[in-house]
Amino acid sequence: MIGIDKLSYQSRWRDKDPRAKFALYLLFMAAAMVLSPVWQAVLVVGLAMLSCYLLRISLLRYLKWLLLPVGFLGLGLIAIVLSASPQPDSLLWGFQAGQYWFGLDPQGVVMAHQALWRSLAALSATFWFMMNMPFEQMIKLLKFCRVPHLLIEQILLTWRFIFIFLEEAVAIHHAQSLRFGYSSLRTSYRSLAMLISMLFSRVMSRYQQMSIALELKLYQGDFHL
Repeated sequence: MIGIDKLSYQSRWRDKDPRAKFALYLLFMAAAMVLSPVWQAVLVVGLAMLSCYLLRISLLRYLKWLLLPVGFLGLGLIAIVLSASPQPDSLLWGFQAGQYWFGLDPQGVVMAHQALWRSLAALSATFWFMMNMPFEQMIKLLKFCRVPHLLIEQILLTWRFIFIFLEEAVAIHHAQSLRFGYSSLRTSYRSLAMLISMLFSRVMSRYQQMSIALELKLYQGDFHL
C-alpha cells in the first residue's frame, strides 16, 4: 500500500461511520469556502493538528505530504500576482520591458492572498478526509450514495492497478540501483528509459495473471462489492 493508504488504516477514526466522516468533510469544505482568510488559517492549523493526532504522525511528516500540492499552488499564485500595464502607476512594483511595465498588481495581491488561504483550507480538509477514510469504507460510501455499480468496479480496478504499477516500478528501480544504474547522469537516463519500457511489459504480465486468476474463480463479469 502507498503511504496515504497505510495511514488511513492506522487512523484512530478508521472504524467510524464513513457517512459521518463524509458529512464532516463537507462541513470543512464549506467553511474553507466561506470563511475569511484569518479563520481559514485557523482551520488549516486545526485540521493539521487533528490529522496528526488521529494518524499518530509528526507535524513534519504531515507538512511533507502537503509540499507537492503547495508547490503547484505557488505557481498559480505567481500568475495571479504578476501583471502587465502600460503605466507603472497601477503597479505596486515593476520593471519596464519595451512599452509595458511588468510587476505586482495590487488587486492580484489581494486575490492571491484570499486564494492562498482558501486553497490551503480546502487541501487540509481533503487530506484529512483521504487519510482517515480506508478504501473499503470509500467503497461503502459510494454504494450508499447510489453510485453505479460499474463505476465502482472501475474505481476498484484502477486503485488496484495503481499499487501494481508502483510495486513494479519500485522493484525495477531497486534492481537497477543495485547494479549502479543511477551512478551518473548518462546511466540514469539510460536506466530510466529501460525502466519505462520494462514497466509496461511487467504491468501487462500482472494484468494477464489477474485475468487468469479471475477465470479460474469463474468470474462472470461482476465483482461482489
